[in-house]
Amino acid sequence: MSDYSAVKAALRRQHIETPSWAFGNSGTRFKVFEQEGVPRDAYEKIADAATVHRFTGVAPSVAVHIPWDRVDDYSGLAKHAEDLGVRLGAVNPNVFQEDEYRLGSVCNPDPAVRKKAVAHLLECVDIMDAIGSRDLSVWLADGLNYPGQDSIADRQARLEEALAAVYERLGENQRMLLEYKFFEPAFYATDVPDWGTSYAHCVELGDKAQVLVDTGHHAPGTNIEFIVAFLLRKHRLGGFHFNSRFYADDDLMVGAADPYQLFRIMVEIVLGGGLDSASGVAFMLDQCHNIEPKIPALIRSVQNVQEATAKALLVDVDALRSAQRDGDVLGANGVLTDAFATDVRPLLAELREEMGLDPDPIAAYRRSGYAERIVAERVGGAAAGWGA
Repeated sequence: MSDYSAVKAALRRQHIETPSWAFGNSGTRFKVFEQEGVPRDAYEKIADAATVHRFTGVAPSVAVHIPWDRVDDYSGLAKHAEDLGVRLGAVNPNVFQEDEYRLGSVCNPDPAVRKKAVAHLLECVDIMDAIGSRDLSVWLADGLNYPGQDSIADRQARLEEALAAVYERLGENQRMLLEYKFFEPAFYATDVPDWGTSYAHCVELGDKAQVLVDTGHHAPGTNIEFIVAFLLRKHRLGGFHFNSRFYADDDLMVGAADPYQLFRIMVEIVLGGGLDSASGVAFMLDQCHNIEPKIPALIRSVQNVQEATAKALLVDVDALRSAQRDGDVLGANGVLTDAFATDVRPLLAELREEMGLDPDPIAAYRRSGYAERIVAERVGGAAAGWGA
């Protein structure tokens, strides 16, 4: 059993970034359900993100999405975040919601559309400069719906050209995280469909290009922990967009569908040194809270990542390696299942008290009156939502 003080120290160091868009109204292609007290602009989203950090103590940054979070003064937005006790994190470009992108963005057969898409990606690097952001999180909806619609090879060439232009613009301490998704909205072929495609492009670009793993962007049965272990070994794991899925990219609360999978991923993170600050692995949430209240859902999500991490830290590594060397299949598996079965909630409650926090973050949030206050104050104007 690992030393609890070492486990607590590792948990203190782990930071989990929240996404600005998760605080707005969201839904499915059938319906967006509106909630009271939803932020109306980027400033109010950051206030909600700061609230999540205030009750969890481990969510000190919030990712922004452009143009959903576009403001006139990004330095001022960063200062607003700092005043609230958080900072702005990854910048997420949007090259999938304009009519010109019907046939793709950087892979589009039209050079004018590709030029527009690259210009937006470069604009986002300018924003990174203004807010002090390290990570540009790139997800592309580009792909094909029908065989013969376009040249698959030509689209890869266009992709390489666009990524190279953006990579060249990155500052010394900035990175490009290239996300992948095996389908949707393209249904025949996606231009960055899997970790191997992302990895190949990143290797070609250079050390400042890393793979971003979205836990919802895989085919059923995909062994995500294998991907994590491989990328860690190759020093190409940039980070995660944590969420949960039952069938496709559901973007549900992380750990909701398969907490054992989240644990297995975190085991590989721990064993591969991914919790060390030098690894550069970013832990980020990417979720849409459609029917549940936004802030408690994000607090719970942070807790779920913490619980999976704590269990992974409790794996008896010496016993695990010994069983592996001896070919003791059941013994090795038992080491993992024993750690997973451990109730780490008392450990985390004790840690929060040591950090000057309430041991039950959601209960503390409900008692705080923040939910009632934002409902009363956020009257009028347009509520932020998916696509805005």
